[in-house]
Amino acid sequence: MPMFVDTSPPGQCIFCRLVAGDIPAFRVWEDELSIAFMDIGQVNPGHVLVATRRHAATLFDITPQEAAAVAQTAQRVARAVRAAFDPPGLTLLQANGREGDQTVFHFHLHVVPRHADDGVALSWPRKDPPPEVLKGYAERLAAAMAD
Repeated sequence: MPMFVDTSPPGQCIFCRLVAGDIPAFRVWEDELSIAFMDIGQVNPGHVLVATRRHAATLFDITPQEAAAVAQTAQRVARAVRAAFDPPGLTLLQANGREGDQTVFHFHLHVVPRHADDGVALSWPRKDPPPEVLKGYAERLAAAMAD
Protein backbone atom coordinates (compact mmCIF):
# COMPACT_ATOMS: atom_id res chain seq x y z
CA MET A 1 0.00 0.00 0.00
CA PRO A 2 1.40 3.43 -0.82
CA MET A 3 2.56 5.33 2.21
CA PHE A 4 0.59 8.40 3.19
CA VAL A 5 2.17 10.85 5.56
CA ASP A 6 -0.34 12.60 7.81
CA THR A 7 0.91 16.15 8.24
CA SER A 8 -1.65 17.02 10.93
CA PRO A 9 -0.24 18.67 14.05
CA PRO A 10 0.46 16.24 16.92
CA GLY A 11 -2.71 15.21 18.70
CA GLN A 12 -4.92 16.15 15.76
CA CYS A 13 -6.45 13.48 13.55
CA ILE A 14 -6.79 14.36 9.87
CA PHE A 15 -10.04 12.38 9.56
CA CYS A 16 -11.52 14.02 12.67
CA ARG A 17 -10.68 17.38 11.11
CA LEU A 18 -12.36 16.25 7.89
CA VAL A 19 -15.49 15.05 9.74
CA ALA A 20 -15.67 18.41 11.57
CA GLY A 21 -15.42 20.30 8.28
CA ASP A 22 -12.11 21.91 9.21
CA ILE A 23 -10.43 20.63 6.05
CA PRO A 24 -12.03 20.13 2.64
CA ALA A 25 -13.15 16.76 1.37
CA PHE A 26 -15.28 15.47 -1.45
CA ARG A 27 -17.96 13.66 0.55
CA VAL A 28 -20.09 11.05 -1.17
CA TRP A 29 -22.21 9.85 1.77
CA GLU A 30 -22.62 10.35 5.48
CA ASP A 31 -24.95 9.18 8.17
CA GLU A 32 -25.00 9.33 11.96
CA LEU A 33 -22.09 6.89 12.43
CA SER A 34 -20.12 6.84 9.17
CA ILE A 35 -18.78 9.05 6.42
CA ALA A 36 -17.57 8.25 2.90
CA PHE A 37 -15.26 10.54 0.96
CA MET A 38 -12.92 10.45 -2.00
CA ASP A 39 -9.37 9.28 -1.27
CA ILE A 40 -6.98 12.06 -2.32
CA GLY A 41 -4.53 9.32 -3.31
CA GLN A 42 -6.82 7.76 -5.93
CA VAL A 43 -5.66 4.30 -6.95
CA ASN A 44 -8.37 4.07 -9.62
CA PRO A 45 -11.32 6.39 -10.39
CA GLY A 46 -13.92 5.96 -7.66
CA HIS A 47 -11.53 5.07 -4.80
CA VAL A 48 -13.44 6.01 -1.63
CA LEU A 49 -12.64 5.90 2.08
CA VAL A 50 -15.38 4.95 4.54
CA ALA A 51 -14.66 5.96 8.14
CA THR A 52 -16.34 6.18 11.49
CA ARG A 53 -17.48 9.69 12.35
CA ARG A 54 -16.29 9.23 15.94
CA HIS A 55 -12.56 8.94 16.45
CA ALA A 56 -11.50 5.36 17.00
CA ALA A 57 -8.03 4.27 15.96
CA THR A 58 -8.62 0.64 14.94
CA LEU A 59 -11.20 -2.10 14.50
CA PHE A 60 -10.67 -2.95 18.16
CA ASP A 61 -11.84 0.53 19.19
CA ILE A 62 -15.16 0.77 17.34
CA THR A 63 -18.57 -0.34 18.57
CA PRO A 64 -20.56 -3.11 16.90
CA GLN A 65 -22.98 -0.41 15.71
CA GLU A 66 -20.13 1.55 14.09
CA ALA A 67 -18.81 -1.62 12.47
CA ALA A 68 -22.26 -2.30 11.00
CA ALA A 69 -22.66 1.29 9.81
CA VAL A 70 -19.25 1.32 8.09
CA ALA A 71 -19.97 -2.05 6.43
CA GLN A 72 -23.38 -0.87 5.22
CA THR A 73 -21.93 2.38 3.91
CA ALA A 74 -19.12 0.48 2.18
CA GLN A 75 -21.67 -1.75 0.46
CA ARG A 76 -23.69 1.28 -0.61
CA VAL A 77 -20.53 2.97 -1.95
CA ALA A 78 -19.46 -0.24 -3.73
CA ARG A 79 -22.80 -0.41 -5.53
CA ALA A 80 -22.46 3.25 -6.54
CA VAL A 81 -18.89 2.65 -7.76
CA ARG A 82 -20.13 -0.25 -9.88
CA ALA A 83 -22.92 1.90 -11.34
CA ALA A 84 -20.76 4.97 -11.97
CA PHE A 85 -17.42 3.42 -13.05
CA ASP A 86 -18.23 -0.21 -13.96
CA PRO A 87 -14.94 -1.72 -12.73
CA PRO A 88 -14.51 -5.44 -13.38
CA GLY A 89 -13.42 -5.94 -9.75
CA LEU A 90 -13.44 -4.28 -6.35
CA THR A 91 -11.27 -4.60 -3.25
CA LEU A 92 -12.22 -3.63 0.30
CA LEU A 93 -9.16 -3.02 2.45
CA GLN A 94 -8.96 -2.24 6.16
CA ALA A 95 -5.66 -2.06 8.06
CA ASN A 96 -4.92 -1.99 11.79
CA GLY A 97 -1.68 -0.88 13.41
CA ARG A 98 1.65 0.00 11.87
CA GLU A 99 2.49 -3.64 11.24
CA GLY A 100 -0.86 -3.97 9.47
CA ASP A 101 0.13 -1.04 7.18
CA GLN A 102 -2.29 1.45 8.77
CA THR A 103 -1.13 5.00 8.00
CA VAL A 104 -4.02 7.10 9.36
CA PHE A 105 -4.96 6.02 12.85
CA HIS A 106 -8.69 6.59 12.56
CA PHE A 107 -10.76 3.52 11.65
CA HIS A 108 -11.52 3.43 7.93
CA LEU A 109 -11.66 1.13 5.01
CA HIS A 110 -10.84 1.59 1.35
CA VAL A 111 -13.33 0.83 -1.39
CA VAL A 112 -11.03 0.38 -4.39
CA PRO A 113 -12.36 -0.21 -7.92
CA ARG A 114 -10.06 -2.72 -9.60
CA HIS A 115 -8.93 -3.25 -13.18
CA ALA A 116 -6.54 -5.70 -14.82
CA ASP A 117 -2.94 -4.52 -14.54
CA ASP A 118 -3.82 -1.55 -12.31
CA GLY A 119 -0.64 -1.99 -10.27
CA VAL A 120 -2.39 -2.95 -7.03
CA ALA A 121 -0.84 -6.07 -5.50
CA LEU A 122 -2.38 -7.92 -2.59
CA SER A 123 -0.17 -10.89 -1.98
CA TRP A 124 1.49 -12.67 0.91
CA PRO A 125 3.53 -15.82 1.40
CA ARG A 126 1.34 -18.87 2.03
CA LYS A 127 2.44 -20.89 5.04
CA ASP A 128 0.20 -23.96 4.42
CA PRO A 129 0.27 -25.38 7.97
CA PRO A 130 -0.81 -29.00 8.37
CA PRO A 131 -4.45 -29.74 9.35
CA GLU A 132 -3.61 -30.44 13.03
CA VAL A 133 -2.06 -26.96 13.33
CA LEU A 134 -5.14 -25.35 11.73
CA LYS A 135 -7.34 -27.34 14.13
CA GLY A 136 -5.33 -25.98 17.08
CA TYR A 137 -5.67 -22.42 15.76
CA ALA A 138 -9.45 -22.88 15.38
CA GLU A 139 -9.74 -24.23 18.92
CA ARG A 140 -7.77 -21.28 20.34
CA LEU A 141 -9.96 -18.79 18.49
CA ALA A 142 -13.20 -20.53 19.45
CA ALA A 143 -12.12 -20.52 23.10
CA ALA A 144 -11.20 -16.81 22.92
CA MET A 145 -14.58 -16.00 21.35
CA ALA A 146 -16.42 -17.90 24.09
CA ASP A 147 -14.89 -15.67 26.81
